[in-house]
Amino acid sequence: MTATRTADREAARRSVQGLSLGDAFGERWFPLFREPARAAREIRDRVVPTEAEWHWTDDTAMALAVLRVLVEHGTIEQDRLAACFALTYDADQARGYGHGMHMLLPPLLTAPGDWRTLAPTLFEGGSLGNGAAMRVAPLGAWFSADLDLVVEQARLSAEVTHAHPEGIAGAVAVAVAAALSVRGGLGLAEVAARTPAGAVHDGLLKAADVPLDTAPWRAADLLGNGQRIRADDTVPFAVWTAVRHADDLVAALWATAEGLGDVDTTCAITGGIVGAATGVEGVPAAWLRRRESPGASWA
Repeated sequence: MTATRTADREAARRSVQGLSLGDAFGERWFPLFREPARAAREIRDRVVPTEAEWHWTDDTAMALAVLRVLVEHGTIEQDRLAACFALTYDADQARGYGHGMHMLLPPLLTAPGDWRTLAPTLFEGGSLGNGAAMRVAPLGAWFSADLDLVVEQARLSAEVTHAHPEGIAGAVAVAVAAALSVRGGLGLAEVAARTPAGAVHDGLLKAADVPLDTAPWRAADLLGNGQRIRADDTVPFAVWTAVRHADDLVAALWATAEGLGDVDTTCAITGGIVGAATGVEGVPAAWLRRRESPGASWA
């Protein structure tokens, strides 16, 4: 199959809606908005954040850049993706980008192809962070008809910013999870089977052994909650909560939030995976009114 023939724009649209909602919802629980004890209490009691606007972060901004390239080319063109990331960053640098992106993206504005030499130098061997994973679920939804293509395209999308094998593996895992969600076959063992060997893969196998009736905060203690900003510390828990609530986006986001940590990113990952199948039609209208819209210019 060609990339064009396998494109599922509607699934990608659903995924980016779920991702942006998870991102904006998860951001509400950071200490900037709620001190940790209050956040934990309100999540436990399912107290919906009352702020009039829930802004999304770099997770959504970069996911929209990925989709822009897919719409333009039907496949990941790495130099164009680097340029889109740089343009997105330049347009609004206050979206919560990590330290590595502040170093990498500005030079790509004028020389997009330089990602090939710059990305591998981040953190002495390339970034193994969760940034490639947080933005990739819509790509998995887009190519969901062909899992081999999902793996290939997720790798290409990750390499532009995350040269470390674990950063790439995190992106592959999330993209595969989103594709399986669209196909109605989401499972942790199935995601692990297509994830490259290493810490992310091992974390997914560990997550597969955590019963789905485990309290989410406990699962986060076992699997990681993204606090270390590493793919292996983020992806297994986010995929676990997606599997736990594969047909209920709101329940999936509350469960993910219980883990706290890098909660905008874990919720973005979970939201992108679950939303790829469910969309946001079952989400309370008040949530969608508050959530900053991701726009529809790419659709």
